[in-house]
Amino acid sequence: MNSLLGEINRRDFLKYTAITAAALGLSQTEVATKLGEAIAATSSDKPPVIWLEGQDCAGCTISFTGNLFPPAASIILDKLSIRYHETIMAAAGHLSENTLEKTIKKGGYVLVVEGSIPTADGRFCMIGGRPFEEILKECAANAAAIIAVGACATYGGIPAAGPTGAKGVRDVIKGKPIINLSTCPVHPDHLVGTIVYYLVTKKVPPLDHEGRPLMYYRELIHDTCRRRGYFEAGKLLQDWNDPEQKNWCLIDKGCKGPETYSDCAIRRWNDGVNFCIDCGAGCRGCAEPAFYKGMSPLYSDKSGLAGELKEKAKRREIKRKQVGKEVK
Repeated sequence: MNSLLGEINRRDFLKYTAITAAALGLSQTEVATKLGEAIAATSSDKPPVIWLEGQDCAGCTISFTGNLFPPAASIILDKLSIRYHETIMAAAGHLSENTLEKTIKKGGYVLVVEGSIPTADGRFCMIGGRPFEEILKECAANAAAIIAVGACATYGGIPAAGPTGAKGVRDVIKGKPIINLSTCPVHPDHLVGTIVYYLVTKKVPPLDHEGRPLMYYRELIHDTCRRRGYFEAGKLLQDWNDPEQKNWCLIDKGCKGPETYSDCAIRRWNDGVNFCIDCGAGCRGCAEPAFYKGMSPLYSDKSGLAGELKEKAKRREIKRKQVGKEVK
């Protein structure tokens, strides 16, 4: 993994611990101490990781391994033992399968799952002549914790709209702690931060009712979107080709931000540069269990939510004006 993620200097490490402190609700001194202890403790006995890929496009792997910042990801990954990952491992054939078998037998590993699990007919997503569902259950049996990454692994995602009977990990594996890191693909910060939390506290982070870490999925995208002011002003985009409407709210064009919990609007993607709405596309709702089938068509307001929110905005505006008159 060194060749993929490079090295980190002390200054960058301290910078990242400050960011991590805020995410975990700890003081900088506290998190630096705990994180340092956790990393030191793993230097001789790296926490093993098995990363499986089911019905997926490898987008979550690409998102994660292509992350350039924070460089502290290199420390976290260097201190983990990635025993099995079909896309990035150098081994193949019997050598890789033997490593997988030995890791499962020993137990105590973190299982990362990318991609949905087909459950129809037993003929989809066959790996080495075995259904992916069978492999997943075998790996989950001795796992200390399971992290489902991306919309497909968490709730079924795009494959769930097709004929394969695709399901998320939580619908297939029972009796194990499962952390859902939705969005399509997974945000690399979400995965790195979850690993950091696990290393520091030895616990699963506080989760919402959908199994997502509250530190990343606490607020609606609509509430933190930079176009929110245009929504409040009633400036809702109607014509994609009108330059005046370029930054207007996209709710009438099917933006799912008002019903999607994630920190995309604050954290952004591509190392904090951009995200869907800033690119001019409405939120697809990929962090929610209803994605994709329940959120399509993507560029129309099927739910009627836009109308409901606009009525609420009008009522707030009327009340604001009434308060203004009373003040005068």
